[in-house]
Amino acid sequence: MDAKEINKYGQELVDCLKLNTSPVAVKLIPKGEEVPEGMKKVDEAMRHCQLVDRVRRTGEEFYTLGEDQMCKGGAGAMGLGEMPPKVASGEFYFNKLKQFSTQGAARRTLEGVTKLPPNSTEAILYSPLEKATFTPDVVVVICTPKQVMLLTQAMMYKTGGRIEASFAGKQSLCSDAVVKTYKEGKVGVTVGCSGSRTYTKIADEEMIMGIPIEHLADVATGLKAISK
Repeated sequence: MDAKEINKYGQELVDCLKLNTSPVAVKLIPKGEEVPEGMKKVDEAMRHCQLVDRVRRTGEEFYTLGEDQMCKGGAGAMGLGEMPPKVASGEFYFNKLKQFSTQGAARRTLEGVTKLPPNSTEAILYSPLEKATFTPDVVVVICTPKQVMLLTQAMMYKTGGRIEASFAGKQSLCSDAVVKTYKEGKVGVTVGCSGSRTYTKIADEEMIMGIPIEHLADVATGLKAISK
């Protein structure tokens, strides 16, 4: 699938769903591989969720390294360095954020976070899907529950079946939307997390879907069919 085709599908998602912001193309560059020539580096350190939210609103395209990712928990999940020990153990969520009744509950939840191996990712590319100059691994769509319903119906249009969602309100846009989708090759739905809903402009009435690039054509075709 070349960039022109990807851009076409991206525009179809925008038009069929009547999206107010762009679907975001995300590509994980494996360790040792190079960032595409000519792509600019992000101009400030931000959290992954902020980067996705920025791109969907501004239409920018850029890449980030580990040093550009402010949230080291999210960066660790995506393979840009090590997961901070206090995050990986759940201690951060239990002792500091007070989001669990016991350390064990926090640990069990964080053990279920889908992660890439530490230091396995060189860089991450971001772009609005309808303008992307690269082939993404995952498309992240932030939209309303009704629009997620339409995306689900579009995904089911060709072969039927069901979408299985797995989330815990932790590390949502990094692990749930990107890493889990990337590793499993399945469409996933998630609801955001405290960080993504604090540091971005994601609205209370919005949620998130991650779509593997392998399913993009089927989703776009299904959307066009059910939108008639």
